[in-house]
Amino acid sequence: MSLKNSGASVRRGNFAMVALLWVVVSGCIVGCAVGPDFARPQAPLNQHYSNEILSSDTVAAQGRAQHFKFDAQIAAQWWKLFDCEKLNWLITGSLDKNPSLQAAQANLRQSQDVLRAGYGIFYPQIGAGFEPTRQQFSPARFGEAGGPTIFNLYTFSTSASYLLDVFGGERRTIEGLGAQAEMQYYNAQGSYLALTGNIVNAVVAEAAYSAEIDATGQMVGFLEEQTEITGARARAGVVPYSDLLSIQTQLAAAQATLPPLRQQLSHTKNVIAILAGVAPADWGAPRVELSELKLPSDLPVSLPSDLVRQRPDILAAEAQLHTASAQIGVATAALFPGFTLNADYGWNSTSLNTLFAANAAFWTMGASLATPLLQGPTLWFQRKAAIDAYQQALANYRQTVLAGLAQVADALDALRHDAQIVDAESTALRDSSEALNLVQASYRAGTVNYLQVLIADAQYQQTQLGYIQAVGQRLQDTAALFVALGGGWWNAPAAALRESSVVTPK
Repeated sequence: MSLKNSGASVRRGNFAMVALLWVVVSGCIVGCAVGPDFARPQAPLNQHYSNEILSSDTVAAQGRAQHFKFDAQIAAQWWKLFDCEKLNWLITGSLDKNPSLQAAQANLRQSQDVLRAGYGIFYPQIGAGFEPTRQQFSPARFGEAGGPTIFNLYTFSTSASYLLDVFGGERRTIEGLGAQAEMQYYNAQGSYLALTGNIVNAVVAEAAYSAEIDATGQMVGFLEEQTEITGARARAGVVPYSDLLSIQTQLAAAQATLPPLRQQLSHTKNVIAILAGVAPADWGAPRVELSELKLPSDLPVSLPSDLVRQRPDILAAEAQLHTASAQIGVATAALFPGFTLNADYGWNSTSLNTLFAANAAFWTMGASLATPLLQGPTLWFQRKAAIDAYQQALANYRQTVLAGLAQVADALDALRHDAQIVDAESTALRDSSEALNLVQASYRAGTVNYLQVLIADAQYQQTQLGYIQAVGQRLQDTAALFVALGGGWWNAPAAALRESSVVTPK
C-alpha cells in the first residue's frame, strides 16, 4: 500500500473515532436521568390546629391578655419580645460558644464540601505519571535468536477519562448530596432554635426558682421570729405549749422546702452555663428577676400550610425524603450500561535526552462500555430497597408534620389555660393577702388566737408560690409557642444569620 493511501486510512480512522465519540457524547447530552423527580409533599389544607373553634384572645391575667395573630410574621429574634436586656445578652453570647451549635455548623460545612467534591464527577479526570525502569529483554520470548539485552526505559504519560452520565446515575447522586446538605442546614437551624428556646426556658425557670426561694425565705424568717415570741409566751404560761409545737412544725416544713428549691436553682444555673458554652465553675451571669421578663401580648401564629415550610425539623425530614428519592434514581441507573471516554498520550525512550522526541510518542483514544449481565437479583432488589427507604422517609416526614402540628396546638391550648390559672392564682393571692391582714388585725384586737394567724399566713405563702409558678409557666409556654412555630429564622437577613453563627447553604 502506498504512503498516500496509508495516510488516507489514518485520516479515515481518526474521523471514525471522532464520529464515535460525538455519537456517545450526544447520547450523554440527550440522555435523561432515570428515577422519580422529587416533588415536595403537599402542605396541610386545614387552616386550624384544633378541631374546636377557639378564641383568638386569652383571658386577661395580671391585667394583660395575649392575642393570637394568625398568619402574621414571626420575628427572627423572637426572644427580644420579652424585653429583657440580660436575656438578649445571654443568648447573643451563647450563639458563639455553644458546642452543640458548633457541631451542627461543622456538619453543615462537611456536607457542603462533600457536595462540592461530588461535582467533580462532571469534569474530565486528568492525570500524569513518570516511570523510569531498568529492564532485561530476551529475544527468545518471541522465538528469535540472540542474547538478552539490558536497557533503561523512561515513560512519561498523561491520561484522561470522562464518565458519560447517560442515564443520570451521577446526577441523582449529586441531587442526593445536595438534599443532604439541605438537611444539615435545617438541622443547624434546628439547633439554633433549640438553643434559644432552651435558654429562654432556663432563664425563666431560674427567675421563678429564685422568686420561690425568696418567698419561702420570708416565710421561714417570719416563722422563726414567731417561734421565739411564742416560746417566750409559752414559758410564761400565756399561751399553751401546743401553740409553740404548731409553729415549730410549720417552720420545719417551710425549711424543708428550701433545699429542693436551691438544688433546682443550682441545676438550672448549670444548665444555662452549659448552653452558653461555659463550665459551671466559670459561670457568672447576672440574675434575671421574674419581673424583668415582659409577657409578649401579640403572638404571631403561622398557618399549618406555612408551618411545614418553616419548621427546621419538618424541612430536614423533607430533605431526607428528597435524598431517598434520589437514591431510587441511583439504584435504577445501576441497571443500565455505563459509558466512559478514555485517552492516553505519552513518550517512551531508553534515554532521557530523547524522551520527548517525535518518534517516542504514543497515544490511545477510545470509549468503554460496562453493563451488568448476570448478577442475580442484586441490582433489582437494591432498587426495591431504595423504594422501601423512600416509603420509610415519607412516613417519617408525615410523623414529623403531625408532631409539629400537635406541638403548636398544645402550646396554644397551654397559653389559654395559663392565662386562666394566672388569673385564678392572682385572685387567690389578693384574697389570701386581704384575709391575712384581717386576721392579724383581729389578733391584735384579741378576738382570734395566734394559731389562726399562722394558718392565714401559711395560706398566703402557698398562694404566693402558686402565683409565681403560674407566672413562670406562662412565660415558658409563650417561648414554647415560638419554638413550635419554627422561631422565625426565615425572616432574618443573610447578614443576621452570619452574625448569629448560622451557616447559610452554598
